[in-house]
Amino acid sequence: MPVYFQRPENALKRANEFIEVGKKEPALDALYDVIKSKKHRTWQNKIHEPILFKYLELCVDLRRSHVAKEGLYQYKLICQQVNIVSLEDVIRYFLKLAEDRADSARQQSRDQVPIVDDLDQIQTPESILLSFVSGEDTQDQLLRNNARVEKLYHETAQQAFKFCLKYSRRTEFRKLCDNLRNHLNNAIKHQGQPNTVNLTNPETLQLHLETRLAQLESAINMELWQEAFKAVEDVYGLMQLSKRPPKPQVMANYYQKVALVFWKAENYLFHAATLHRLYVLSREQKRTMTTEEHQK
Repeated sequence: MPVYFQRPENALKRANEFIEVGKKEPALDALYDVIKSKKHRTWQNKIHEPILFKYLELCVDLRRSHVAKEGLYQYKLICQQVNIVSLEDVIRYFLKLAEDRADSARQQSRDQVPIVDDLDQIQTPESILLSFVSGEDTQDQLLRNNARVEKLYHETAQQAFKFCLKYSRRTEFRKLCDNLRNHLNNAIKHQGQPNTVNLTNPETLQLHLETRLAQLESAINMELWQEAFKAVEDVYGLMQLSKRPPKPQVMANYYQKVALVFWKAENYLFHAATLHRLYVLSREQKRTMTTEEHQK
């Protein structure tokens, strides 16, 4: 039965008392009750943030991914109108917490194959936050297609790519790529709606472009060539949305990766055409090229 706390800080005090005697479950329940209570929806930085930090620590310790998601979603309702930065700070703290736990689990399971089964059980930050950018339930609105936290969205997505690469999570990587693609399509479809990302904004397009290039890089490193080819298509589609051409350095990086994808696919004609574009771009940016640079 939920316990009512007249003041939210009393819930934190009670939770710490439970933790001291080894009762983490009741501690988590006490904090959750105050987080979801409509009576405590007036955001107070010195009160709510410490409660969320302790709440997420318990979620990681107890491997409660869905409870963590629900708490973050409730916190979004509390602070989104007054201080969205607090939500970003809390989520980044959560990422760091569970990443440390993931590394610890990997260290303990070095004798196993590189696939760390423990990671599925403890719910690492990316495996939890992947669902925030995944569209698996209504709570994915926490990050996706939300202009107020779009930088955090891309930061989380790129961190998830690194996680998938580090732990050889090929299935999760494919799923993540599909979900990000769906989010972009939805953003295009719902342009003009309140709080939706504005794809005519050069900074927004640049964020999407950087994320897709990171996706392409990860797919190549994992040797998932089909996903790499899809990422190439995604990058090209984003370039078509932009009214300004991407920076030459970005295009050079893109052409190098595309050339490798075509080579692996044995599309040698397209491989050669891409290298030619890279050569032309290099000539345009650097009028005088050495013999060695020409040969490259």
